[in-house]
Amino acid sequence: MPLNFAIDQKGILPDHMIAALRDDGAILTPYDFAPDQIQPGSLDLRLGDVAYRVRASFLPGPRSTVAERIDQLKLHEISLSDGAVLETGAVYIVPLLESLALPDDLRASANPKSSTGRLDVFTRVIADAMRGFDMIEAGYHGPLYAEISPRTFPVLVREGSRLSQIRFRRGNAMLDGTALQDLHARERLVDSDDAALSDGVAVSVDLAGMGPDRLVGYRAKRHTGLIDVERRAGYDVGEFWEAIAARPDRTLVLDPDEFYILASKEAVQVPPDYAAEMVPFDPLVGEFRVHYAGFFDPGFGYAGAGGQGSRAVLEVRSREVPFILEHGQVVGRLVYEKMMERPSSLYGQGIGSNYQAQGLKLSKHFRS
Repeated sequence: MPLNFAIDQKGILPDHMIAALRDDGAILTPYDFAPDQIQPGSLDLRLGDVAYRVRASFLPGPRSTVAERIDQLKLHEISLSDGAVLETGAVYIVPLLESLALPDDLRASANPKSSTGRLDVFTRVIADAMRGFDMIEAGYHGPLYAEISPRTFPVLVREGSRLSQIRFRRGNAMLDGTALQDLHARERLVDSDDAALSDGVAVSVDLAGMGPDRLVGYRAKRHTGLIDVERRAGYDVGEFWEAIAARPDRTLVLDPDEFYILASKEAVQVPPDYAAEMVPFDPLVGEFRVHYAGFFDPGFGYAGAGGQGSRAVLEVRSREVPFILEHGQVVGRLVYEKMMERPSSLYGQGIGSNYQAQGLKLSKHFRS
């Protein structure tokens, strides 16, 4: 049955509505969806069978297609049918298996998957005639492409690999400060008695340390081997990461052009009728970037789905100068949106979720 919305119905589409979009022809693909491709509030996007190495990143602009820009900028093309290595420092454009034929009242946004961000693989989705990355305008009909640039580790990918995810939404259902306060009073979104909730849940960095070793995070090593993005628990942590212990003054100096995995001081949760997204706190407060992968699906950290509050893992990269982070420094904010309906399944509820009830955790590719 085609999706029909009431005039005032708005929010993020849940899993069963995403399936209906596919059945209605709003999501097009040459192959059936993988069994776990639809998440509670998002859809994983799959790489196609060819990658184009291009001279530089680009946006197509309102009068051009991505394919036309690839023809102008490509250096060579690489088959992904049997797998291929994407090298650090290079920029690749990969047509995705999924394309869209959205109705006029649905728009979409994309983000790297959690595991992609934790590997420092810079990934964005682009579409024809779009003026921005990761934003698909309402009514868009056309192909989707992934821009991929591994920053620290070379990665092995193949046709069908999933590096990005997409959300579909109708209208604006983001919670303002008052609605967020009300939701926190009912559900306790964060385990802090003095949570800042004016424009999203404030998220700060934990530099006090966890466990007997008082770990605060990991710094990526240089000149490592490659990582197969399909291989779970296949790599030793010490081959790729340097563990960082807490300092007595609970600070951390971020070195320029280094990549860090840190964790939030707060444990957060996303109730079943909501989705969340990590966004920058304020680009003017520090010379660093936090969180490449920003989607938090319904049920993340939720006690009813096995979470009981989960730390947000922070993917942190300093910019041109060293920068000192302090314990409890606010580095991002978690904004919440209403789901259009409750999903059929929640994050962590028997659907292969990798990061439920997480603390400080590397990507699924590394052995615990």
